[in-house]
This record gives sequence, structure tokens and C-alpha cells, in this order.
Amino acid sequence: MKYTIHTFGCRVNQADSFDVEESLRARGGVAAPAHDADLVVVNTCTVTGAADQGARNFIRRVARRNPSAQIVVTGCYATREPGALTPLPGVVRLVPNGEKEAFVRELRRPDGDGPCGSRLEPGVLGRTAFPLRVQTGCEEHCAFCVIPSTRGPSRSRPIADVLADVDRLAGAGYRELWLVGVHLGSYGRDHLPPASLLELLRALDGARGDVSFRISSLEPMDCSPEIVALVAQSGRFAPHFHLPLQHGSDRVLAAMRRPYSADFYRGLVEGVRARLPHASIGADVIVGFPGESEADADVCEGTVAALPVSYLHVFPYSDRPGTAAEAMTPKVAPAETKARAARMRDIGAQLSSRFVASQVGTIRPGLTLDDGATVLTDNFLKVAIPPGLARNARVRVRIEGGSPELHGSLV
Repeated sequence: MKYTIHTFGCRVNQADSFDVEESLRARGGVAAPAHDADLVVVNTCTVTGAADQGARNFIRRVARRNPSAQIVVTGCYATREPGALTPLPGVVRLVPNGEKEAFVRELRRPDGDGPCGSRLEPGVLGRTAFPLRVQTGCEEHCAFCVIPSTRGPSRSRPIADVLADVDRLAGAGYRELWLVGVHLGSYGRDHLPPASLLELLRALDGARGDVSFRISSLEPMDCSPEIVALVAQSGRFAPHFHLPLQHGSDRVLAAMRRPYSADFYRGLVEGVRARLPHASIGADVIVGFPGESEADADVCEGTVAALPVSYLHVFPYSDRPGTAAEAMTPKVAPAETKARAARMRDIGAQLSSRFVASQVGTIRPGLTLDDGATVLTDNFLKVAIPPGLARNARVRVRIEGGSPELHGSLV
């Protein structure tokens, strides 16, 4: 059987797709382009209306080019609005998030056809690092977010199970694992007795094997001084924090139901920068939230421009059915939202340029990607190097310049 897996959205979805990939390989499946696959698994996102549309367009495109393909749709959009997807051409099955694990077990059953399966290794699904899901679900109910209704309450994997996966993945050759979750900072609160993300990180700090860890998106209120200290001291964790801000105006943050202020966020990232001067710090910002005035937008732009962050992910607000924000007014006009997004992306480009400039001349550890001619540094910079190495090699690279792209040399 030839298959394709196409993933939209977050790294938790990417981790789920790896589970599907591993099961298909175990039964002898062979990865193939979508236009030549027997089975196409589409793992959807529904954070924005654009994500919904992207999934629908992809399914229609596959069905048009490969009419015989069986298309299975899963993920958050399939969970939230199955009726929008079942009528699409080629779709033979929908798998809501709550049935994903059963679907993976079902795929793993041998069907009697084909050779023995191959195990995962760096490069599967185009990724050198492995997204290791340790938690899923969220109970925060931010005003703009539909994900609690598509992912359900927070559930965390036992520490022993996570450590067993670390051993398995290190044995398969992975050297960097990304720790992912829908609300990663809530890790362990559902356990009896309760555990914590810090407890998990300390256990991983002592894990066997030549493997390092990168913490995925972490809510600001969950990024404790103890976690920052562990990252600074350990040597096993990448100096990279992704800390969603969402807005720089306290008035809008309150309307969004975000449990912190802009000053709290500023103090957090300044503290990370003081402890880890070379750390990469990413932020998410939503523009055009209902009721966001021109003054709010100005405050947000000023706040973000002054932050010591390394890059931005900018999201134009999109109404999500069933969320509190859907009913909020006044709505910001689409043209104004687009203009605010453009200004915020310009700020993000300036912040990124500033961080890159601060890293020129430094030597950073990293891992080679793709054909070995690119290094992903521990602080999340992609640096072009002369060819000659394979993917997944640990290296140290001197960053020498940033125009038109970062380039460097091995040391």
C-alpha cells in the first residue's frame, strides 16, 4: 500500500501524524506522493478559517489529481465540523481526535500484504527532529480559541512512558526531540498524585542516550523560574522558548481571557534573556481581535517592538464557531486587520534581524538538516554551511553572516 500523510497546524498534529506514519510502515506501507498514493491521510487544523479552507482545498486537489485515492480526514477540523468534510470528493472516512489512538491501533494490525515494515528514522515526514507528544487537551478556554472543544480536557502521558519513548527514539537514531502538547505547561496536573512539567523535564535531564530536547510552545504563566534555570544549567535542553503573548494591550488581553499582563510578559522574557543571553524567544500575536481599537493596536505594536524576542508568529483574528469572541463586537474590518498584520510582521522582521545580528560571530551547537547543508542551531537559527555532511550530524557552527541568508562554517 502506498500512502501520503499531509499535516496542517501545530506540532501536536505533527506528533499525531508520526504515530500514523509508524503504524503504516509497520504493516509494510510505502510513502508516496499524494498523486500516486492509495491512501491519503489529511490531519487538519481549525485554529483559523484559513486553516479550514486550506484543508478543503488540499482534499479537492488530491481527489482531482488522484481520483482512486482513499482519503481519510482527521484532526481538529474533522472533529469540529465533520459535515463540511464528508461530502468532499474522495473522502471515505473521518476520524475525530478522540478516535485517533484507536485508528492508529487499527492501522497497526497486519493485513497480510507486503513486506515487513520499516521503523522510523530521522527524515521521516521531512523532519530530522522528532515531535514527542507528552500531553494533549486544554482547559484554559481563551476567548478566541476553539481547541478545548476539539481536543478535550488535559491528559498527560506517564513519565515512565515518555522515558521509554526517549529510549526507543534514541535507538532509532534521533538526536533531538521536541516536547509538544496542546497545553504543555499543564503536564501532570491530571495525574494522581499530580506531577508537573518541571518534574518531567528533570527526569528527561537524566535520560539515557545521545539525545537533546527542545521545549515547544509554553504559556507565559507556566514558564517558571525553575524551568528557565534548568534549561540554563542542564545542557540537555535547547535555549529556545516559544511564549505566546497574543497581545500587548492589557485591555485586549483581559478580553481574550489571558491570565497575565503585558508587564508580566515583559518581565518574563527579560528574565529569560538575562539568564540565557543567546536564547531564541518566539511569540504569537493576534491582530484584529473584536473590539481592538486603533489605540490598542498602537499599544500592542509599541509593546512588541520593545520586547527582547527573536521572532513573531502573527495571526489575523478569525471568528471560531462557539467561542466567546465570536459574539464580541465591534468586529475589526478585514482591510484594517490585514494592515495591522502587515505592520506587526514588519516589527517581527526587525526583531528577527536584531537577534540574527547579535549572533553573528558566535559559535553554536546544532544539528544538520535535509541534505546536510543546513544547520539548525540550539537557539533556533538555520545556518547554511558547505555541503558534505549527512542529515542528523551534531556540529558546532560559527555564524558568519546573514545576507541573503545566514551562513557559517564548521569548527
